[in-house]
Amino acid sequence: MKILLLFACIFFGGYAIAQDTLIKPDLVTGEKFLGLAFTQPEMDSMYDNVKGTVKEINKMHSYHLGNEVPMSLWQSPILPGMKFKKEQARIAWDIPANVNLPKNRNELAYYSILQLASLIKNKKITSESLTNFFLERLKKYGDTLQCVISLTPEIAMEQARQADKEIAMGKYRGPLHGIPYGLKDLFAVRGTKTTWGAAPYKDQVVDADAYVYTKLKEAGAVLIAKFSLGALAMGDYWYGGRTKNPWNLKFGSSGSSAGSTAATVAGLIPFAIGTETLGSIISPSSTCGATGLRPTFGSISRSGAMTLSWSLDKVGPLCRSAEDAAVVFNYLHGTDEKDGSAVNMPFNYTGKANLSKLKIGYAKNYFKKDTLGNEQAVLNKFSELGAHLIPIDFPDSGIYNINIVSFIIGAECAAAFDEFTRSNLDDMMTRQGRGDWPNQFRSSRFIPAVDYINANRHRYLLMQKVRELMDQYDVIICPTFGGHQLAITNLTGYPVVCMPTGFNKRNLPTSITLVGKLYDEATLLAVANAFQQATGWNKMHPMFFQ
Repeated sequence: MKILLLFACIFFGGYAIAQDTLIKPDLVTGEKFLGLAFTQPEMDSMYDNVKGTVKEINKMHSYHLGNEVPMSLWQSPILPGMKFKKEQARIAWDIPANVNLPKNRNELAYYSILQLASLIKNKKITSESLTNFFLERLKKYGDTLQCVISLTPEIAMEQARQADKEIAMGKYRGPLHGIPYGLKDLFAVRGTKTTWGAAPYKDQVVDADAYVYTKLKEAGAVLIAKFSLGALAMGDYWYGGRTKNPWNLKFGSSGSSAGSTAATVAGLIPFAIGTETLGSIISPSSTCGATGLRPTFGSISRSGAMTLSWSLDKVGPLCRSAEDAAVVFNYLHGTDEKDGSAVNMPFNYTGKANLSKLKIGYAKNYFKKDTLGNEQAVLNKFSELGAHLIPIDFPDSGIYNINIVSFIIGAECAAAFDEFTRSNLDDMMTRQGRGDWPNQFRSSRFIPAVDYINANRHRYLLMQKVRELMDQYDVIICPTFGGHQLAITNLTGYPVVCMPTGFNKRNLPTSITLVGKLYDEATLLAVANAFQQATGWNKMHPMFFQ
């Protein structure tokens, strides 16, 4: 064990060990682990250099690096030669004029953002009243779903009253003005706890406002809750329990944007914000029947959010429709220049898609006979709507033979939580299984820097391969968990939307995923909107919460 720990320190930045304990036979252990073979003269030559490396690693460990400190290397999905439109057109949101309050007030829970905007804009309900309505639903059902980490009634009332005051004076900010929402509890908001869903951080207060909170505040939206996430953004287990699936409370919601998704589907909130590194928006959306948008990597600044993986973390909305997702994304996309990967790109959403004129492919290598059913029905519906579906092979076999994503997430998350591991704070985590973060952080320290870098070089080749395909199509339809699509699109940064398509034999939601071009969320969401208007699966709501 001593040799393994020493080897970790030498090659992977492990625990502090005095360099004078290093002996030459330890290098033999190292070379075996790495699959290398050094001659004795080579090891003699290496010895002093490796001792010097140990010394510098220990010196580096003596300096504090908070989770908020980024790498100086910034990932971008843009390859040489790519060109993008830069002009932002004005979006005219179709806020309906004749929306009325329902006789059964509970039906407000499932009104769309634009319907709620109509009520507020036309002064048929105040933001304060609407906020109290959703606060009461959160108080009533939050414990049932185990989806709420903290309510923010003081912030909510202040923002709601401010919205009402501005609207009364004729200052209407747009369709999010006065609309309540919630944040995944890895976004910092001054005056609130930011727990990351993990026991060691359950009392953590971060003196900062996340970019997404700032943008939604500017839009006039009202923060009323911070929602559960799997501890340190993994799964649906957090220090307070397990977030439940609104359709069947015996099942989990999946994660890690667990609470944001479950609360939205249950009508406890009009919309919420989540994040994804590898499935944390898409997986709970599929499991719970939400419409989740994972935008192009870098399209929304991540400043003020917990870092898990600098080159893979993304921010996106959890909603009940593609149109709601479009409204929210419109106010979030862009950068505050605090996130080196974030960019300003236009979002020219119209909500209309002429499917017959778009090039829409479907990944025939993912549509297997044993998985057909609701997925085939999706293809049939798109054909009925005028789409000329083109069968394609999504680039998978032959290009994704290496589990690239595990190298990259592993190395980056272990670095992001370096002190957490070395200080043994990880022992406070409620879950300590082989697949849980404490063990992942520890074992990932054995990923050599050379192989982490080479994994990113393979990633570059993957980006080129996916570009060759996506240059030919506007949208590609994929089974949500078909092949390695989820890993491939996360690694390459392409946007996807996941939306409900019906139910399986256990009466749990099924889903489909649409993949779009880089920074073309407008087309992607318009296509999703066309499907939803023709089917209505997104308007099905769990009975228990109606």
